[in-house]
Amino acid sequence: MNKRNLIAQSSSRVLSGVIAVAALLLWGFPSLLRAQQHEDFDQYQLQLSASWFYSNPSGSIQGSSDRVPVDFQRDLGFNSYSTFSTKVDWKFTRKNHFYVAFSLFNDSSQIALKRTIVFQGNTFVVGSLTQSELHSFFVAPGYQYDFIRRRRGHLGLGVQCDLFNTSARINAAAQVVDGIQHAAVSASGSLLAPIPVVGPQSRLYLTNSPRLFLEGSFYGMYFFGYGDFISTADSLGYSINKHLSLNGGYQLGSRLTVNNNQSNRIGLRMTQEGVIAGLAFSL
Repeated sequence: MNKRNLIAQSSSRVLSGVIAVAALLLWGFPSLLRAQQHEDFDQYQLQLSASWFYSNPSGSIQGSSDRVPVDFQRDLGFNSYSTFSTKVDWKFTRKNHFYVAFSLFNDSSQIALKRTIVFQGNTFVVGSLTQSELHSFFVAPGYQYDFIRRRRGHLGLGVQCDLFNTSARINAAAQVVDGIQHAAVSASGSLLAPIPVVGPQSRLYLTNSPRLFLEGSFYGMYFFGYGDFISTADSLGYSINKHLSLNGGYQLGSRLTVNNNQSNRIGLRMTQEGVIAGLAFSL
């Protein structure tokens, strides 16, 4: 079992523990956290959140007719980079939410190949100077129901459709490698993958003033023969006032897999993980 799988499993265990503790405190001890006549700590109708994400990408991409996938780090030299994500949440009743989340992942590199690779049937020879780009746009509309909601927090279940629009391009100009002239070569591929996912999301306020809170989520789904998606995120937040809050944490084990078992579809295995920090504005 590799290191990333261990990280993803550890994240799932940590998140499971956070959710279990939240459920115990919110539901199992009503005498301590009984709903009062005062407003919820996170009362709002509309919330806009934005997060900075320092992503460490890994994975591979495989053309529709290729036998061996191309590794993002080992073959193409992709490194960590900064990106962002946003979310608009409309809480139209105390326990019901409609929301839309957006994320953007772009990476590029220039590297002399350490091995010969093939992408979309085009061969890039070892030693050639190659430029690579990966662009992925993510949008996820969803619905969440807070089946446990108290003044200090909630435990809800979300259902959303993750729509990934991903494109990749690899270019190598005409050049001489080991005394042999090689012609320019270029290859590109794209993938539009809709994946419905489901999972819990929770928030628990630890203190009254200042209002510190823990927040966690886990979404996933597995499709036989098609692919799978898993995402977990955990953060510690601080509510400055009823309209503005700050948070920071770590996203672990965000992993998308789409198999290329169709002649017209590329395969993609992409993991994004790293530090996250953001703010939320509520009305």
